[in-house]
Formats: sequence, C-alpha cells, structure tokens
Amino acid sequence: MDGAMQMETRMTNHSQTIQNQFDPQAQAYLLSTVHAAGEDLARAAAIVAAAIPCETGKLLDVGCGAGHLSFAVSPHLSRVVAADPSPGMLDAVRQGADDRGQTIEAVRASAGDLPFDEGAFCVVASRYSAHHWLGLEAAMREMRRVVKTGGYLLMIDVLGDEDDLVNTHLQTMELLRDRSHIRNLKASQWRALIGASGFQLVEEAAYRLPLEFSSWVGRMRTSPQRIGMIRTLEDEAPAEVREALKISADGSFELQTGLFWARAV
Repeated sequence: MDGAMQMETRMTNHSQTIQNQFDPQAQAYLLSTVHAAGEDLARAAAIVAAAIPCETGKLLDVGCGAGHLSFAVSPHLSRVVAADPSPGMLDAVRQGADDRGQTIEAVRASAGDLPFDEGAFCVVASRYSAHHWLGLEAAMREMRRVVKTGGYLLMIDVLGDEDDLVNTHLQTMELLRDRSHIRNLKASQWRALIGASGFQLVEEAAYRLPLEFSSWVGRMRTSPQRIGMIRTLEDEAPAEVREALKISADGSFELQTGLFWARAV
C-alpha cells in the first residue's frame, strides 16, 4: 500500500471520529464520577424542577453522552428524550435508566439535525457535549426550532479561558487528549451565541472542575505519544498558565465549566 492510500485509510470525517472515540468508552462515561455528579448537575435539576410543570414537562438532552443530565432531570418531568449520534452511548443511557427505574427515550441523532417537530419540547439541554459539535451555530438554531417559544435552553459545557494565553494551552491539551475536540467557548462567546440563537439569558454560573490526569486521558484511550505531548506542554507552560489551570506535578489540573439557563423568545 503506497503512502497516499495509507493516509486515506487513516483519515475519517468528524462524525466518524466522534463515534470511534466514544462508542468503545460508553461504559467508562456511564461510570465516570466527573460526569455523574457535580454542582452543575444538581443546579440543573433544581432549575428544571422549579421552572417546568412535572405533569407536562418535556426535555430534549442533545449530545446526551451516557445520560447523566437526563437521569438528573427525569424525576421532575413527564418526558425526557436523550439524543446522541453514538449507539454505544445510547445503550449506556438505556442501561442507566433501567438501573434507576426511569423511562428515558434514547434517539440516535446529531445536534445539527434533530428529528423532532417545531416547538416539541419545553426545554432543550446539553451537558459536556457542545465542544465536539461541528456547526455549533446551526445546532443552536436547530435547538431553538424544537423548543417552544417561552420554553428554555440549558447549556452546560467546559469553558474556554478569557485569557488568550491560557486558552491556547487549554485548547491544545484538549485536542491532544481527544481528536474529536473542536473548541471550548469562552463565557463571553456563549452569551453572544445564546442571544444570537433566539434565547434570552436568565441565569449563568461557573464551577471549578478538578481533573485527575490518568483517568482524564484514560477515558479517551489517549495514546502514550499524545500523553507525552500533553505533559511536555504542561511542564513548559508559563507560570500564568500553570497557575490559572492549577497544574499539578502529576499532570492533574483544573478547568471551569459554565451553566447557562435562557428563555426562548
């Protein structure tokens, strides 16, 4: 096989990369303490419970992953639909729902092409997924289409840093660890995008998220070569970056996650 053919066999499009990355790791995400708990998840459940009538509330969890957001809000709603392009993740959602005695519909769909009617949901939501999406702006418009006017948007994601030096290092670490990573939006970028997508921001919060290095790279089966690159990047990072990300001797670090609750207008 010549070099060009070898390169072609190695190349995949972004959706294939996502499936290749996440399908084999669905169980790891279902059991991940980083994803299964957190202040953001507790706050999300409380917001939804306070704002949406339990008897009629319908929520769509876009890019649901292993389903932890769906599990958290399901007791407060009449219907929860979990959508993800990864069959393995959807299987994990079904397993997790069964284990909890919950009824959650698992649907294979991407954020940019949601197979639901206009205004079908009271809430559209996503957690720790949007930084993987191609065409984020189009996906946000699609989420606005399927939520009713007066309904809500709940977005939770890893935040980029407002400082460009810190942000460049963080985004590079993320991409080296996970080839499906696109970008973590800064909080200021999220505010602008939410407004441009037909929503009015109601509440915003940020949380510190400590990440233990070995489990962080282990969830993505990051290669030893890429792990070495990340450690070199951390070791050679300037003091401002090391302080902002709280980089430890073993490579563990902290980042910020953001929660945004907005009304569809």
